[in-house]
Amino acid sequence: MTYCLGILLPEGLVLASDSRTNAGVDQIAIVRKLATFKSPGDRMIALLSAGNLATTQAVVTLLRQAVGSGEGRDLMAAKTLFDAATMVSDTYRAILDRDFEAVKPYGDATGSFLIAGQIKGERQRLFQMYPAGNFVEATPRTQFLQIGETKYGKPILDRALHFDSAIAYSAKLALLSFDATIRSNLSVGPPIDLLCYKKDSFSTDGLRKYSGDDEAWESIRGAYSAGLMSVLENIPNPVTGID
Repeated sequence: MTYCLGILLPEGLVLASDSRTNAGVDQIAIVRKLATFKSPGDRMIALLSAGNLATTQAVVTLLRQAVGSGEGRDLMAAKTLFDAATMVSDTYRAILDRDFEAVKPYGDATGSFLIAGQIKGERQRLFQMYPAGNFVEATPRTQFLQIGETKYGKPILDRALHFDSAIAYSAKLALLSFDATIRSNLSVGPPIDLLCYKKDSFSTDGLRKYSGDDEAWESIRGAYSAGLMSVLENIPNPVTGID
C-alpha cells in the first residue's frame, strides 16, 4: 500500500507521495511513486500511483516511451489535461487487459493514479483515476483527492484546508497528513516526495524529497505533536469528580 495526495489551489497544486512498497512483512522496498512529464513553457504533468507496482510502473514506462512519438499515448501531444488523463486510463486498461488473468492467482493487479498539472491555455487541474480506469476531477468543493491508504490523513485536511489556502500552508498540511498516516500504518513510509507547483510555471522546481531524518520534516512533526498535547491538556475533562 502507499499514500498519495493531490490538492487543487487557486495558486497551483500541492502533490505528495510516500515511497514504501511491500509484498509481505519481509519484502519492503523504497520506490518513487511520483513521475513527472514536462515541457518548459508548455506543460507539466505529474502522475502519482498506488496499487500493484508492476502495473503502475508499466503504465509510466509506456507513457515515457511514447513521449515525442505523436501517437495515442504521447502526453506531450495532449491538448488538455483531461486528454492526458484519458491517455493514462487507456494505457492502464491495456496493461490490465494483458496481465489481469495471469496475476489473479497471486493477488490484485489493479492500480490507481492521480493525474495533475497544467497545459498551456488552461488552468491547473487534478484528476483521480480509479482501479476501473474511470476518473473524476477535483473542484473547489472537492479540492483534494487521495489514493492508497487514505483514511488516516484525511481528518486534518477536512478540518484545516480551504480552497483559498496558500501553497506553503497547504504543503504543511500535506506533510502532517502523511505524518498521521505513517504513525498509524506501517505500509506507508518516507521518503515523501512533495511537489509544490505554482500555476503557469510549467516547472518542477518545487519538488522536494523529505527523508525519515530530514530536519524540516522532523521539525514540523515535532511541533505539531507538542501542540496537540498542549491543546489536549487545556481541554476540560468530560467527567468530573474522578482523578
